[in-house]
Order: sequence, then C-alpha cells, then structure tokens
Amino acid sequence: MRALGAEVRVCAPPDFAELLDGVGVPLVPIGRPVRPMVKGAVTGTAPLPAAGLPQRAAALVATTYDAVAAVAEGCDAVVATGLMPAGAAARAVAEKLGIRYVCVAYFPSYLPSPHHPPHAWPGRPLPPEVTDNQELWDLNTENMNVLFGEAINTHRASIGLPPVDNVRDYVFTDQPWLAADPTLGPWLEPADLDVVQTGAWIRPDERPLPADVEAFLDAGAPPVYVGFGSMPMRDSEDVAQAAIEAVRAHGRRALVSRGWADLALIDDQDDCFAVGEVNQQALFRRVAAVVHHGGAGTTTTAALAGAPQVVVPQIVDQPYWAGRVAELGIGAAHDGPTPTFESLSAALTTALAPETRTRARAVAGTIRTDGTTVAAKLLLDAVSRERPPVSA
Repeated sequence: MRALGAEVRVCAPPDFAELLDGVGVPLVPIGRPVRPMVKGAVTGTAPLPAAGLPQRAAALVATTYDAVAAVAEGCDAVVATGLMPAGAAARAVAEKLGIRYVCVAYFPSYLPSPHHPPHAWPGRPLPPEVTDNQELWDLNTENMNVLFGEAINTHRASIGLPPVDNVRDYVFTDQPWLAADPTLGPWLEPADLDVVQTGAWIRPDERPLPADVEAFLDAGAPPVYVGFGSMPMRDSEDVAQAAIEAVRAHGRRALVSRGWADLALIDDQDDCFAVGEVNQQALFRRVAAVVHHGGAGTTTTAALAGAPQVVVPQIVDQPYWAGRVAELGIGAAHDGPTPTFESLSAALTTALAPETRTRARAVAGTIRTDGTTVAAKLLLDAVSRERPPVSA
C-alpha cells in the first residue's frame, strides 16, 4: 500500500507492536494482549467458557470500534480480519464514515461454502447427525446471532446505527477477500459468495539468519525444524521430548523453535539447536522438513520454500491446512493435536521420503508471491472509482 502511495494505519492487539515497528508502521493497540488468552484456551489452564462469549463480544466490539474510529477519520477504506465482533465493529466504523469496508479471510474454510462445514464454536458443537454443509452453515448463522447479535446491535444502537439481523453475513459481506494461495488453499466453485482470492499475503523478510544458526546448519546435514509458532502446547516438555527423539530416530538433527509453546532442548547433545524468532523464509529452504502447527503463514512459508511438512493441528483452520498438505502430497497430516514419539515418527517417515521432497519442490514453483500487491492494487482501484470527481 505504501509503495503505491497510500498512507496506512494499523489497529491490532498490542502483541504486534514489535512486528509493526520493524516495518515502520504505527500501531493503534486494541484491547489486551492475545497471548495469555490463547495460552489459557489451548492449554486448558483458562478455557473460554461459552457462557462468557456474549460478554467478551460486547467488550471486543466496543474496544475495537473506539480504536478504529479514532484513526479512520479521513481514511478511504477499512480492511478487517479476525474475530466476528471485531469485524462487526470495523464495518460499523466504515458505515458511519461512508467509506469502503473489506473483510479478509486467511483460509477458505472460514467462509460459507457447500464444499466444507463451518468451524464449531465453544458450547455450540456441530450436530453429528447433520452432514449437509448448507444446513450446517444455516445453523452457523443462528449461532453467530445468538453469541454475538445482542452485543453488536446494542453497540450499533449506541452509535445511531440500525440493527443487523444476520451478524455473519454483515461481517463477511457478499464479496469477501481470501488471502490464501490458490494452489494451497483454493476457493471452490460453485458457491454463493463472490470471493476475491488475492493470493497469500506474504511479508518479505530480508533478515539474515543469526550466525549461530548458520553455524549449526553448516555443521551437518539439513535438520528437521520443529516449532509451533503462536500455539502454546499442553505438556510442552513431553512434546519436545517426543519430537526430538522422533527426529533422532530418523537419523536427523533437530532445530527447535521456542515459540509460544516455550519448547526447549532435552539434553546438551550437539545434534539439536534451539532458536527464537528467525527468518523462516530463509530457514525453511535449508531444512529437511518442517514440523509445525499448521497456521496459514507457516504452511504457506514452508510450501513456498519447498520444504516437506508435518502439520500437528491445534485449533480452527489448522486441520484444514493439515488436510491440504496431505492432499497435495507435500507432507503429512498428524492425527490430532498431541504428538507422541510413535505418531511423529510415522509422520516423518512420510515427510522425509524422497518422493515427498520432490513433490514439495514441484508445488513450491506454483505458489504465488504477489498476493499483497494484488490486494493493494484492488483496494486502491476500488477507492479511486468511489471518490467524487474533483472540481477544477
């Protein structure tokens, strides 16, 4: 956006301040840090009770609206992603200001489609007897209204906007954007939504690898990377033990990323090395395989690097990405969120097979890298068409 001459303001949780500082974009923080909430939900130390969702939704709507409204004056568009209440608040700001609103999804299964079911919400599991996707999405509409409708409409009334009767469709609009690679995460037709698939939004990373990481990579054969990004893990010590032993059982070295799971080495042998935040785009080109949680970004980065993958999905979209990795033949989908020595050993057998490496390299050549440019041009073109003509 900035390269095309636009000014950009970003509203996000305070966790992302360091990331945005690194690219010189000012952050307007929304609410509290996400990391403690995610850790509690994933590890079970502070699960999110379904009964509290409407109250949390009300708080998220209010804090998001206030943050976005404070900086959106004078802007031409609001681009939003994230949780449903936050998207509703962002659209309400655009509605009040009379400017364009765009909803962005990072994975196809977030959007209503006859080709996949919706994700379940806490306290509202998908009924096992219902197998028709359209029926499940109709139920999803009801669930969104029950969980978030009152909070969203109460806030809308407070700012002079009329109520909405379909929260989900209001947030998504009839033309959402899909920031996923067409090979890795294709949008399937026919579907009711007019989805604009821009390609994945990949942030170019030119950082060199740290000297100690380079030294470890140069000291032997390509290692297996193990890391779960922003996912805390139950029993992280057991996970690290299982992962390192499984990698060693295949005669490989291990590169362990600490991440939000706080993974650590299990001994002081020189065939394992622990890393913090590094340039994954550079690193994944030099590893034998990537064992990860299946986030959209990590999956795309590994696919672009041509690295075979083992996806150990934890929540939301991650089972989708695990399935796509397996379907494409570029790695293995781990069965469930809890890895063991046996399960990881089996998955690595698939990922480290020569034919998987060959297939991963072939698919890497199909992954597009222009998604951000496509999206920026689409948005600026749309905004320019909507601006009133300037009088002489």
